[in-house]
Amino acid sequence: METFNNFLGGAVTLFSDPLGIVIFFGGVIGGMLFGAIPGVSMLTLAAILLPFTAHLSPEHGIMLFSVIYCTGVYGGAITAILFNIPGSPENAPTAFDGYPMTKNGQAGKAVGAAVMCSAIGGTVSAVIMMIATAPIANWAISAFGPPEIFALVFFGLAVASSVGAKTFWKGWLSILIGLLIAVIGLDPVGGIPRWDFNMPYLLAGIHFIPTILGFFAVTEIFVQAENRAKGSYQAPKLSVDFPSFAELIAHKFAVLRSIVIGFFCGILPGIGATLASFMGYNEAVRWSKDKSEFGKGKLEGVISSETANNAATGAAMIPLLALGLPGGALTAMMVGVFQMHDMEPGPLVFLNSADLVWVVFAAMFFANISILFVGYLETKTIINLLRIPFQFLAPMILCLATVGAYAVRGLTIDVIVMFVAGAIGFFLRRSGYSVAGIVLGLILGRIGEQTFAQAMQMLHFEWSGFAGRPIAAALLVAGFLTLLGSIYGAFFKKQV
Repeated sequence: METFNNFLGGAVTLFSDPLGIVIFFGGVIGGMLFGAIPGVSMLTLAAILLPFTAHLSPEHGIMLFSVIYCTGVYGGAITAILFNIPGSPENAPTAFDGYPMTKNGQAGKAVGAAVMCSAIGGTVSAVIMMIATAPIANWAISAFGPPEIFALVFFGLAVASSVGAKTFWKGWLSILIGLLIAVIGLDPVGGIPRWDFNMPYLLAGIHFIPTILGFFAVTEIFVQAENRAKGSYQAPKLSVDFPSFAELIAHKFAVLRSIVIGFFCGILPGIGATLASFMGYNEAVRWSKDKSEFGKGKLEGVISSETANNAATGAAMIPLLALGLPGGALTAMMVGVFQMHDMEPGPLVFLNSADLVWVVFAAMFFANISILFVGYLETKTIINLLRIPFQFLAPMILCLATVGAYAVRGLTIDVIVMFVAGAIGFFLRRSGYSVAGIVLGLILGRIGEQTFAQAMQMLHFEWSGFAGRPIAAALLVAGFLTLLGSIYGAFFKKQV
């Protein structure tokens, strides 16, 4: 009852202040728009606004960033589904099935599922955040360290081998290509250059945003251009039919599973929505009776990805507010907002600034609810872009992708990387390899290498140390069993 009263007080404070209302809706719309533009993400908007929060009250400043976080994670799903261009890395798995649904004339259903499931995942996450911030944060920080996160990544990669490739072997080769790209740059432990070819640019590694844009957007343009040259191009069918209530009920277990996965991935400092999205999608594949349907336009793929990444938003606030540990890049910026107002996030915030905390909680709850309404209106408008003929739409997409790749760091080489990735992706797709697997290997590989190095230092370079950590051991065993089962299935079905 006390939690409800505190929430009610935060909501009244939020919506009784005209400036607070303006900031709230500005954050909702800005987060969606910037989240939907590849390369210019919600982080870009947050970085632009950060200096200006010094002139706002602490409540308004923190509230603005929390709202941008909620709606920005959802915004990237729109372009991922309609044009195969993920607005941010956490929306990449949404494109795996969302874009095939667009090509199958189910764009409205895919976007509708993203709208509804983003709102559901984010709202449930916000409610849990309000009820159990302190105890959940304490448990997660004590139970999940680098060994557990590495084991989770290994398990995710073992499952991901079955996504999008013609055979198991090509699926694993796709994963390994992504892992090879991920190791380019400096070794995370000793700072030793790897695969840099004496190019200073490569010392920082291959940035994942231009790579994702290349493998998704540019590759798709090349594929559709080839189809058009052969006379086999088919324009996407225009559809604005949202999924029915019965269809969502049929996927209730996928929604619940992704909420749990997203929430606990969000709690882990430094991991957040990206890992949540990939793990939510991977688990949907693992529990499916027919794994071959994924990557071809399966609604469950969109539902699992978008539920999981939005469920991570509320969870990411838990370590920030309870322990002062940011869960990702945007929550790290929020630490800066606190410090601008001579405050430090952590347990004392609940004692000294309870009003601020509950205004933020209320804002995140209503921001996720607003995704339903604002996202619905946005969908009805933006889906009409599918009416544009391919010969005009393709240059627009390439232009948008080029701007997005360049805007990340302001380097021309990132644009070159994007087009090289697009060309490589085109030939790999023609040969039956999985572009999705490459992206999974790239993003999860970097997280895995970093946490593996930290884990080995914690365990004094003794492999047996994993056995003494039950969660890590269970995840590693599950990963190996999944891998052995896939190998057995590949031989049994003679997939060579």
